[in-house]
Amino acid sequence: MSTPLPGSASPIRSRAIPARPVHGGLREAEACTLGLDPSEVLDFSASVNPLGPSPRVRDTLARLDPSAYPDPDCAALREALARLHGVPASRILVGNGSTELIHLTPRALGRPGDYAVVLTPTFGEYEAACRFTGLEVVEVRASQERDFWWDMDEACHVFAEEAPALVFLCNPNNPTGVYLDRRAVRRLLDEAPDATLVLDEAYAPFVETPWPCLDMVENGRVVVLRSMTKDGALAGLRLGYAVAREDVIERLRALQPSWSVNAAAQAAGLAALTDVEHLARARAEVRRAIAYLREALRDMGLYVAPSLANFVLTEVGDAPAVRLALLRRNLCVRDCTSFGLPTFIRIGARRLPDCQRLVTALRDALGRE
Repeated sequence: MSTPLPGSASPIRSRAIPARPVHGGLREAEACTLGLDPSEVLDFSASVNPLGPSPRVRDTLARLDPSAYPDPDCAALREALARLHGVPASRILVGNGSTELIHLTPRALGRPGDYAVVLTPTFGEYEAACRFTGLEVVEVRASQERDFWWDMDEACHVFAEEAPALVFLCNPNNPTGVYLDRRAVRRLLDEAPDATLVLDEAYAPFVETPWPCLDMVENGRVVVLRSMTKDGALAGLRLGYAVAREDVIERLRALQPSWSVNAAAQAAGLAALTDVEHLARARAEVRRAIAYLREALRDMGLYVAPSLANFVLTEVGDAPAVRLALLRRNLCVRDCTSFGLPTFIRIGARRLPDCQRLVTALRDALGRE
């Protein structure tokens, strides 16, 4: 994704075919190159449930028969999600992670040459999905000077100038943790009258007081994305879903490959939804970890973005070097260079003792007393 001058909040046009987006998660090959045992590395780079999958998920997977084809309609999981959210199952499409759904959206709802506005810095798959479909991408980039809150007036000006077909908003945002309220999101929707708003709520389950947004899909111009990877700790299985009006879901479904969601992912998703106590414990663990990290990092004199998600963004200087220094200590954080933030790292919430170990190592790596 193209990068503006420091402090710029101006729109940025991106026309080049992007490289594959960079993601969090420890790469085994890198660990082995450094002489590390991947199983001994604490991974703070992937922001998932710090308690891991529910025991019910593990039990379900242990009993799974892998010889049977998965349900191509994900009917049982869609019905369970429909009950959870109080919407018809016909308004839900389950995908092979929310990333599959991100890539389906511009194919189904855009045309080559259309404009898409992406509120950045953010998840790289939005731009990649649009560019691979032939859409022109315009960024509205938030700056550190505004604590990474977007300038809504600037965004609305871009909408008026470009008349986008799609607007992508990650809420709370990855990697900044900024969480727009209903009024701000409604303004984005109203000021882009010809656009479909893709509202990615991958990290919303960890927001302490989230606001309900699913009623917004009624007008047919909102697609809400959820990832079961984060709250369910199912990253290895790839599972997410979209909520939208029936006609929009039909357009997305028409482009989805058969058997996109495997049987293990469907079964795990169903099991995870039954264990509400596990998620409640995870949320409490996240709150403790984030409070500790925020205070400890600020005590080191570091800038910490005002995140409401299950991770913190902090400025450390040379992010790639700091990441490598921590990795040599068996700790993996997310270098945010790929977001256009080469002086920042993102730290996902883990159990409190793990966070304390990370803070000690970071203090040592930065030479802070």
